[in-house]
Amino acid sequence: MEKLIKLNSKSIIVLYILADIICVGAGMGVPIFCILLGFPLGWYITKRISVSRESSYMLYRQVLKWSFLASAFTFLQMIFIWGIWAGMISALFNPSFDFRNFGHPFILYDPKVSFIGWLILMIFISPFLQLLTTIFASFVTLVRKDAK
Repeated sequence: MEKLIKLNSKSIIVLYILADIICVGAGMGVPIFCILLGFPLGWYITKRISVSRESSYMLYRQVLKWSFLASAFTFLQMIFIWGIWAGMISALFNPSFDFRNFGHPFILYDPKVSFIGWLILMIFISPFLQLLTTIFASFVTLVRKDAK
């Protein structure tokens, strides 16, 4: 398992972008698969960085940097899907928009407040959860590597 496929950085970034877009599409705009993509991504980031035997501080810094960039791409996709393409941000200011029949779950008992909560969940919280899963998988990989 120590042998990793040697790819240059540009091809790795392109492969991640394609995988993230496929995950968003598979979740139909709900980034649950992007959050789950954080686990193998964290493993791969750690394996790729730890090959170079950097100091602990630099290793942690690189893990945080790449994890943040991955979740930032998901965040941009969510802004595009929920805010621009579907026009849901402008629907907040439309008094004739039917929040009750939009199709989101009524998690906060009021249709408009639930709609705002849904948008916050999709746009902000989901990319943050992807960041957390990526960091978690990276540090579990580091702990397992150090234990051996």
